[in-house]
Amino acid sequence: MLALALDIGGSHFSCAVVSDEKILSQREGRIAPESFRAVLPCLEQVAAETAAQAGMELRSCSGLVLGFPGIVDSRETTVVATNAKFNDAIGFDLSGWSKEKLGLPLFVENDARLALLGEQWRGAAQGVEDAVLVTLGTGIGAAAMVDGRLLRGRFDQAGCLGGHLPVVLNGRRCTCGNIGCAEAEASTWALPQICREWPGFEKSRLSSRRAIDFAALFAASDAGDALAQAVVRRCCDVWAALTVGLIHAYSPATVVFGGGTMARAKDILPAIRKHVEQHAWTPRGHVEITAARLESAAPLYGAIPFLAEIAR
Repeated sequence: MLALALDIGGSHFSCAVVSDEKILSQREGRIAPESFRAVLPCLEQVAAETAAQAGMELRSCSGLVLGFPGIVDSRETTVVATNAKFNDAIGFDLSGWSKEKLGLPLFVENDARLALLGEQWRGAAQGVEDAVLVTLGTGIGAAAMVDGRLLRGRFDQAGCLGGHLPVVLNGRRCTCGNIGCAEAEASTWALPQICREWPGFEKSRLSSRRAIDFAALFAASDAGDALAQAVVRRCCDVWAALTVGLIHAYSPATVVFGGGTMARAKDILPAIRKHVEQHAWTPRGHVEITAARLESAAPLYGAIPFLAEIAR
């Protein structure tokens, strides 16, 4: 089987031709999140270039598998809801576009769900039938698998709103409208406000930075900045509390962490493991907490098992 896989993020995209064994060719690019329809011509061009790089025509692929950062109805191949990213994708005729411009049937799924499928097929959760994936990036994504099948639910939200589970009763207002979501308390988009509201921010080396992300936060922490160290501990506590909630909700054997923030996995995962060992109720056995192996390529690898699932 061959699949054309397209993973769209908030500011980037990846396109690949994937076989049953490996990625045959891959291209990446940056996009602005304001308009989904405005980036379609770029995606069409890159799709053709990716197929040519693999030495084949697009029609050699069984279909286009699109990973989208929002709530999608994979049965109807539509985007149901977004969180202020690509709002014009809602209700857009994805199948019609793919058939007209690429000559391929289209299949769409939430990007974190595809990433979990990829990690279960070729990555950190290989051979595991009960798993949760958490992505720590601009926001916090999640997906859950039980008995080898992705959770979707009646309204296509099951498992994929992990970042919007509340971890603080009187916390920050999240972009989703909830209060105290994990994403509002420890994600890249929330980090600048978190740091600037922390007592003593004006004395921190972070106060001189125009942009604050986790790379800057960990660098300041490494340099001995007390505020940065406190914020790192706080974020690890939030991610750990979220992990316990996900374990209690979905009973996974493995929780896989991915996303750009995991460049500091050596600092993050031990704190999460310690918290889980102390606070998660897991009387039937140990839950493995591990880093993703496929990194940003995980949703691309997920295209093959996703097509296989549809075919069943």
